[in-house]
Amino acid sequence: MTAATSLLGRALIALIFILAGVNKIQGYETTVGYMQQFGVPALLLPGTIALEILGGLAVLAGFYSRLAAIPLAVFTLLTGIIFHGNFADPVQMVLFLKNLAIAGGFLLLFAHGPGAWAVNNK
Repeated sequence: MTAATSLLGRALIALIFILAGVNKIQGYETTVGYMQQFGVPALLLPGTIALEILGGLAVLAGFYSRLAAIPLAVFTLLTGIIFHGNFADPVQMVLFLKNLAIAGGFLLLFAHGPGAWAVNNK
């Protein structure tokens, strides 16, 4: 049961990043515009896409997921601060707290590992 729960948890946390990376590819110019509204340079977008997709897939598969968890946690905290830092807006506050929760999940993954059903365990 623990192995299945770990796999499900990894899948749920990875899904948002994999989909976000794919969506950024599909709406590349729109994403660049959004980033620039917040003072984030467009040259960071390819790295962002790579981190989201490759990091998400690593977490999902349990392939060096502990190593992927730290940059994903830092990325999630930074994006929360940059894009959801308007705490006067209740919606942005909830989105910021969502980012905190996801970063917490990554820290737990780093601390406890991916579980038994992981590529690195085969």
